[in-house]
Amino acid sequence: MAKPVSIQVWNPNGKYRVVSTKSMPGTRWINLLIQQDCRLEICTEKKTILSVEDTIALIGDKCDGVIGQLTEDWGEELFSALSKAGGKAFSNMAVGYNNVDVNAANKHGVAVGNTPGVLTETTAELAASLTLAAARRIVEADEFMRAGLYDGWLPHLFVGNLLKGQTVGVIGAGRIGSAYARMMVEGFKMNLIYFDLYQSTRLEKFVTAYGAFLKANGETPVTWKRAASMDEVLQEADIISLHPILDKTTYHLVNKERLAKMKKEAILINCSRGPVIDEVALVEHLKENPMFRVGLDVFEDEPYMKPGLAELKNAVVVPHIASASKWTREGMATLAALNVLGKIKGYPVWFDANRVEPFLNENAQPPAACPSIVNAKALSLPVSKL
Repeated sequence: MAKPVSIQVWNPNGKYRVVSTKSMPGTRWINLLIQQDCRLEICTEKKTILSVEDTIALIGDKCDGVIGQLTEDWGEELFSALSKAGGKAFSNMAVGYNNVDVNAANKHGVAVGNTPGVLTETTAELAASLTLAAARRIVEADEFMRAGLYDGWLPHLFVGNLLKGQTVGVIGAGRIGSAYARMMVEGFKMNLIYFDLYQSTRLEKFVTAYGAFLKANGETPVTWKRAASMDEVLQEADIISLHPILDKTTYHLVNKERLAKMKKEAILINCSRGPVIDEVALVEHLKENPMFRVGLDVFEDEPYMKPGLAELKNAVVVPHIASASKWTREGMATLAALNVLGKIKGYPVWFDANRVEPFLNENAQPPAACPSIVNAKALSLPVSKL
């Protein structure tokens, strides 16, 4: 028998039982569930990652839906338990769902929600922040100051990279990759080279228009180029930011051979998924090329880093905080809760998962729809016509 898990209960007499495996930012998501007659149970276990056994204990004998986290392994065992408890909905508080076996969810008739559309700019801003921190050696300089080592200005002290006029390379020019590219092009007057299976016409038009603006004002115009291959981006760009999805085709996308193709003083940024980089090969490359720098928000074996990475001065590492702005995290909690609530109430699926503003307007009731259900088609769920 599973060991009981500590919880905080809201609206104990609610008709529908919803479980959240973690406390989440904000209170609007809680209030929206309570207003719709849900009993909400929030796990208060002092564990960063819940085990499958813990989650099964949370689900119990009767559960209408679960709000979970990307650190949890949602596969056959959990979807079976949720289905047996009468549950029809699970939502990640995340845009990604690599932790979810969607086929298992389909088998048990469980709708799987995620939270796209709310973290585009926030994630792009973190990628830009890591770029600046790596280029200007901010973390090294900060540690130097705190150690009391600064005794006056020197010509060679923490010389870094100028971004203006350099080339930024983007691999994966979807919403986040394009937002990052626009920030770097307009903010630092960088040229753009990108690789994506699909042409990013909107991004190209943006760079073209900004280039024309600069030229009209007597400045050197910025340029763009759509690369024929990822290797072309790696060879030509001074800064490379990774924004692909993670699947079997992108696992270790950046490996020893591809690192060798990059410029010796290039900067590599990853705010997508850790396993797109072969982290062992990256550590060796950083050791052998001290002017090569990286900014990492995600890691191959989270929450762990490969041996040696933490000791390297040419690596800026942060703990998966790309979406960690107050507005974004509270919005993610709201969207995840509304995915579960919508399925419980029999609402249709929202017609555009990236148009989330109606759900995040705190001055109005959200639409009667599930914001984003990734397996809606497989489960033949109706789509909102709003």
